[in-house]
Amino acid sequence: MEVQVSPEIEVRLAELAAQQGRAPASIVEDALARYLNGERAFLEAVEKGIAAADRGEFIEEAEMDARVDRMLQR
Repeated sequence: MEVQVSPEIEVRLAELAAQQGRAPASIVEDALARYLNGERAFLEAVEKGIAAADRGEFIEEAEMDARVDRMLQR
C-alpha cells in the first residue's frame, strides 16, 4: 500500500525518523496502529452506549452535568 502525504508532512516525518534513528515507514506504521486501536475502542464504547440506551439505562441530566464538571476539574 502506498499513501500520499504533503511535502510538509514528508519533511516532518523524515526529521522525526532521523532524530529517532528509525525508518519513516516504521513511524508511520506505529502511528497508524495507534490510530486504528483508538478508533476501535471508540466504536466499541459507542456500541456499548447504544446498547445501554436501548435497555433504557440513562442518567439524569443533572448527574451528567456533575460528572462533566468533575472531569473538567481534574
